[in-house]
Amino acid sequence: MRTGYEETCDAVVVGAGHAGCEAALACARLGLETVIFTVSVDSIALMPCNPNIGGTSKGHLVREVDALGGEMGKNIDRTFIQSKMLNLSKGPAVHSLRAQADKAEYSRSMRRVLENTDHLSIVQGEVTEILTEDLEDGRRVTGVKTYSGACYYAKTVILCTGTYLRARCIYGDVSNHTGPNGLQAANHLTDSLKGLGIEMLRFKTGTPARIDKRSIDFSKMEEQVGDERVVPFSFTTDPESVQIDQVSCWLTYTNEKTHEIIRENLDRSPLYSGVIEGTGPRYCPSIEDKVVKFADKSRHQVFIEPEGLFTNEMYVGGMSSSLPEDVQHAMYSSVAGLEHVKIVRNAYAIEYDCIDPRQLKATLEFKDIRGLFSGGQFNGSSGYEEAAAQGLVAGINGARYVLGKSPLLLDRSQAYIGVLIDDLVTKENREPYRMMTSRAEYRLLLRQDNADLRLTGIGYEMGLISRERYAHVLEKERLIASEIKRVERVYVGTSPKVQAFLEAHKSTLLKSGTNLGELIRRPELSYDLLEEIDEDRPSLSPEVREQVNIHLKYEGYIKRQKKQAEQFRKLEEKRIPENLDYDRVESLRIEARQKLKQYRPASIGQASRISGVSPADVSVLLVYLESRRK
Repeated sequence: MRTGYEETCDAVVVGAGHAGCEAALACARLGLETVIFTVSVDSIALMPCNPNIGGTSKGHLVREVDALGGEMGKNIDRTFIQSKMLNLSKGPAVHSLRAQADKAEYSRSMRRVLENTDHLSIVQGEVTEILTEDLEDGRRVTGVKTYSGACYYAKTVILCTGTYLRARCIYGDVSNHTGPNGLQAANHLTDSLKGLGIEMLRFKTGTPARIDKRSIDFSKMEEQVGDERVVPFSFTTDPESVQIDQVSCWLTYTNEKTHEIIRENLDRSPLYSGVIEGTGPRYCPSIEDKVVKFADKSRHQVFIEPEGLFTNEMYVGGMSSSLPEDVQHAMYSSVAGLEHVKIVRNAYAIEYDCIDPRQLKATLEFKDIRGLFSGGQFNGSSGYEEAAAQGLVAGINGARYVLGKSPLLLDRSQAYIGVLIDDLVTKENREPYRMMTSRAEYRLLLRQDNADLRLTGIGYEMGLISRERYAHVLEKERLIASEIKRVERVYVGTSPKVQAFLEAHKSTLLKSGTNLGELIRRPELSYDLLEEIDEDRPSLSPEVREQVNIHLKYEGYIKRQKKQAEQFRKLEEKRIPENLDYDRVESLRIEARQKLKQYRPASIGQASRISGVSPADVSVLLVYLESRRK
């Protein structure tokens, strides 16, 4: 017997993973009466795979989410157990923060935030149908229906279903139709989406085993400790509050025996037997894939990471697998330090339904269904951070759609989030999309350290950043500019003190006077080091000092990228009418015409990045739009 319950609200968010949490919080904080659905209230902000936030390029996304008014950065600052800044031996463009989370506390902390946010209600239940209505000029979303038959009518719906749609967990011959961690799968929504004409894909991801800490011999492993001075993710977190006692992670390696066990059992792997249909992520391969594709390597790194402070479960990073249970035991116990390992949870692969994201606008709204937005792994991406970034943008734009305001559009020169979304909606993704610094053309401008300077103003304009926080960022900008100006004017002579300082730091002695700015530009010197000979230096925060140092050291490169970004933005500003009839644009090649009809790019810049649209096609389009304008 199905219920006849009905409820009306402003926004419905389907799914309470990392994307759903950000989407729901954005809608509620912008004043919309919001309902978020989850298959289990206990799985809010669940980390079904690696128990960490951040990492190379992903740390950039978390910082950007924070600068726009999202929650992920604050939540990991409350719940981390180890933190490290990665890539410090390289330039600042690729520095990335990564924090190990207390997995259970991360979920509980985010749940507390949701439960105590005004205008936000949590409902445990499975959404099975998207409700729409036909209008003269298209289709519009009107709400959702649940498995029990309850209808929730809304002005916008945001889909953040993660890896739950028709999910199937697999290892060896075992195949369970469940979501991650044995949670209930969502088995009915896919049919509703297909009925609306939405094209679906089948992707795969996986996770390694969890093992009992008591069965590990850490003496055979290399200890990995956190940073002595922890840098918080959120720009609002007091740095002193995150200086805590940290736990250790551990590094070990596979060996030839491990690889031999895997090779001998490849015929039993569902990856190679054809049992698994979905496409997996290239940049996060299973251990089976590593052994096959990198046959010349005699070993692979294995990171042993704690899942929390109050559990003995340890995550075996680098050894995700879908091999049978007996093979997993043999494989893991062949690794140094794991000879007597006890497996708590087997490794498994998970298949799930997601969409082809080329059906979305850059706002993450479906092109053919007004008011229906989506974010996260449902959009064919991988990773908690990519999910949170999309969820935030989908939530903001869902709210602005309801409020009748212009959408948030971040381009590739503004944010990694802009790169992420643009890649998803303009490029064919044959596998789960993962963010990487190499994908960003302007990565020296899009550093994680300046995310607040780049995006807090936009967050303030969107309504998610307070006036006080925005004023703080404006003051930070003023202090940076003022200090750069000052050091460029401070004269440094050839006094014995200065020469002794330079000699001590193995820097060329001065033959004549110069300014502090020129000395900071020397590779072996820095703004902080020069404090010794900078007698009138003002007292500034570490964040301001860092920006002064980076600006002066990389000034030439930054200016060059800014010029490139300005040229890029000129093409982005050349908008293409949504209803443009490409059949009327003469001289377009057939492939370009087909692709432009399929993607319906919003700008010339976006059109130029579509595979199959050549520079000549872009020139034809520019000429046509100019003639149309005249």
